[in-house]
Amino acid sequence: MLRLKYLYENYDLAKFALENWEYDIDTLDEYLQNFRISSNAIYPFLCQGNMRFLRLSPVSEKMENNLKGELEFLYYLQNQSYPAVIPVISNSGELVVTLDTIWGKYYASVFKGVDGISIEDTDYNDHILFAYGKALGQLHILSTEYSPKNRKWTYHDVLLWIGKVLEEYHTPNKMQKELDKVWQALNKLPQTSDTFGLIHYDFEPDNVFWDENNQHCTAIDFEDSMYHFFLVDLEQALDTLLENIPTDRQLNAKNTFLRGYQSIKTLESNYTEKLKLMRRFCNLYSYARLIRCVAEEYFNEPDWMVTLRAKLHCKIELLENKVVG
Repeated sequence: MLRLKYLYENYDLAKFALENWEYDIDTLDEYLQNFRISSNAIYPFLCQGNMRFLRLSPVSEKMENNLKGELEFLYYLQNQSYPAVIPVISNSGELVVTLDTIWGKYYASVFKGVDGISIEDTDYNDHILFAYGKALGQLHILSTEYSPKNRKWTYHDVLLWIGKVLEEYHTPNKMQKELDKVWQALNKLPQTSDTFGLIHYDFEPDNVFWDENNQHCTAIDFEDSMYHFFLVDLEQALDTLLENIPTDRQLNAKNTFLRGYQSIKTLESNYTEKLKLMRRFCNLYSYARLIRCVAEEYFNEPDWMVTLRAKLHCKIELLENKVVG
């Protein structure tokens, strides 16, 4: 998540950025109002009647090579006929445009809209869940064959970043100990083409769309992709999936998702224990991002920010409590 100061809408910034792409001016103001801001600011708009999404990221919050690596991977997936969100080249031929504005420096990218509805808005029937798992298996198979020019960061880079955040914001000592334990445990795992590669990281129901007409899933939001063990994607997907399904359906949903995955890619025999380690990594990463998000306080904060800050502090406390001192 971005620092709280970046969570304000900025239609003028969005319009300034969109001068680098084609857009339908007559509907622009209407569509921009449906923005959302979390890890980025996302502004929808139309181009020749087709849905597009502008993504804006403060330069201070992102790594340019990670953004370029994401977009390169998306083009690779497109060339492999894998259904994923498609980036749109700017008028000047760039995938990532760096903006120097009165509001600061920003990275801007545009993506085409995708067909269907997010899986979180479906009834999670077996047919969809099987396709959902299958789509993740297909993504991992393609990742094993991918050789990038712009290589995204690895879990080692992420752990280094987490360590800097823990030190900068003087978090409880047990969090540093947990970081050391997770790092050591991950480094002991063998990295093979079958177990390790460029993962999505956020292959959760809200980032995967079910296309009823074409009977397949389309993935969006590859920004957090990194080089890691493929099991991280399974842990993230299953964790969020089971949160959204009634208890009496969870076991069947999990098994159906895994059957879909295994119809494409074989799972390690001892994967269930490793998933616990992947969860510890994900929790540490979430913790560091939240700590950084709420660290700065601002004069005369609006009510929504005060409420959001309180909610995020509760999440931080929950993550701390999951770590044994």
